[in-house]
Amino acid sequence: MSIRSVGHAVFAVTFIALGILGLRTGSFTPVWAPVPKDVPARELLVYLCAAVSLASGLGLLVHRTAAGASRLLLVSLVPWFVILRLPRLFLAPRSQDSWSGLGETAVMVAAAWVLYAWLSTEWDREHVAFASGDKGIRIARVLYGIALLPFGEAHLRYARETAALVPHWLPFHLAWVYLTAAAFLAAGFAVLIGVWARLAAALSALQIGLFTLLVWVPIIGAGLRDPFLVSEAILSAAITAGAWVVTDSYRGTPWLGVSRQ
Repeated sequence: MSIRSVGHAVFAVTFIALGILGLRTGSFTPVWAPVPKDVPARELLVYLCAAVSLASGLGLLVHRTAAGASRLLLVSLVPWFVILRLPRLFLAPRSQDSWSGLGETAVMVAAAWVLYAWLSTEWDREHVAFASGDKGIRIARVLYGIALLPFGEAHLRYARETAALVPHWLPFHLAWVYLTAAAFLAAGFAVLIGVWARLAAALSALQIGLFTLLVWVPIIGAGLRDPFLVSEAILSAAITAGAWVVTDSYRGTPWLGVSRQ
């Protein structure tokens, strides 16, 4: 069976949406940003990234192409993470985009790695055994745990800016910011050390999903069709689906289990 979970299907659909949006607007969607303006053939790269998003999303939904699509997505996202996201953390450590962008891309890479490990073929298991199967799952979980830490740090560093995103009908906006920051940090460390990791992954996915539901759904529902807002809403849905995919990788693991990562 090519579709391994509901999270897998939703993750694929969000990448289809990101691909369509990139082709329609002719600009990088948040998964593939930021790209310096002096990069050669930048306009061509825009459409290449959009095509990768669309092709991998469609491929993940089809049995015959799912393995190849997961491979394409992983091979595309890992260099992007290493070359464009990690350096920004050191070049612009005070920028909110540096921290949140690192976590967002890391979640995407982690989810793509889980799917690749699930769908890996005999060739993958023979030639890149370190990245497929159970070993690939462990790498993906570590990446996901790391991804949650910048989310928590960004909440603390930009507490007032984050508080402005809290729905107006909720009281104590700053308190919610600090609570969710602590939850992200605790979940990240739990996933990394393997203590109650399944519960931590599930609760963090729920928290990301609630952010999507309470912040971005009302914005889009209000009729705002600005391409930036639409892409951010789709990205938030993709991060939710990515967290869901990683959580699905713990199926069969005790909720309060302690394991070696």
